[in-house]
Amino acid sequence: MSTTSSDNTMLSIVVVFHNMCREAQRTLYTLCTDYQLDLSHQDYEVIAIDNGSDEPLTKTSVQMFGPNFKYHFLETDSMSPAGAINFGVSLAVGKFVAVIVDGARMVTPGLVRESLRALQAYSSPFVCALAWHLGPDVQNLTILEGYDQEREDQLLDSINWRKNGYGLFDISTLAQSSSKGFLGGMPSECSWFAIPRSDFVEMGGYDERFQSPGGGLVNHDFMGRILTWCQYDLVVILGEGSFHQVHGGVATNVPLIEHPFSSFKAEYQRIHNKPYHGLNYRAVPNYLGSMPVSARKFLSKTVLN
Repeated sequence: MSTTSSDNTMLSIVVVFHNMCREAQRTLYTLCTDYQLDLSHQDYEVIAIDNGSDEPLTKTSVQMFGPNFKYHFLETDSMSPAGAINFGVSLAVGKFVAVIVDGARMVTPGLVRESLRALQAYSSPFVCALAWHLGPDVQNLTILEGYDQEREDQLLDSINWRKNGYGLFDISTLAQSSSKGFLGGMPSECSWFAIPRSDFVEMGGYDERFQSPGGGLVNHDFMGRILTWCQYDLVVILGEGSFHQVHGGVATNVPLIEHPFSSFKAEYQRIHNKPYHGLNYRAVPNYLGSMPVSARKFLSKTVLN
């Protein structure tokens, strides 16, 4: 599939990293053309933003994945990715932009291809994919049972994920945000989404007032604005997704009893002068893609029954 010419990149993928050299190498590999199906480096660019890491990535460690990979270090004391995302989008040249807020998320081999298909199939697309946690359960629970980076390394080594990325479905669990599964409607938070770049800019991008570590509810806030506009063709990609590696994340890798959601809601109220009540999902999404065998167990319970 060749959707673009070398001087007319269609999709810019912005991915943010903070102190995650281990996770970045896997994430970036899953975004390269050796792994992504039916694409060339002319079809898309990957903009890797290091968000003020103490142990930053290097330009060499990013650009080794292909000529379409670009690296930028953002000098900042902020623990929120909001400014880094906006900075990355400001560097993008694609007609569309895709965002991975948490750089610890590996993706499946057809995600970029199917996202490009959806972006070009609809007049006003907002495209998203479901999310998983690597491991036998959500990581907020498995870390209490000793799941850590060493065990995750062993788990990933047990499958040939570089040659068959759909094997990630065999060693993962749906994230809480995607718990309804495929054909279960919109996820409550999008760990991967794609949108026309001009729309992202017109909306003002991510709200940089969200300064909680990890961004707090900045993703939810952005999704809320998307749904409020009511002009989008919402698209959920089938049979593809993102997979969270354990790395000590402030929300994904803490016991549920210590989850900072209450402080996230307090920040949201300070910013918007109203409480956070979740998102309104009256709109029914469109679906695009196919279902590899390993992904079919994640069809929604309604469909399976």
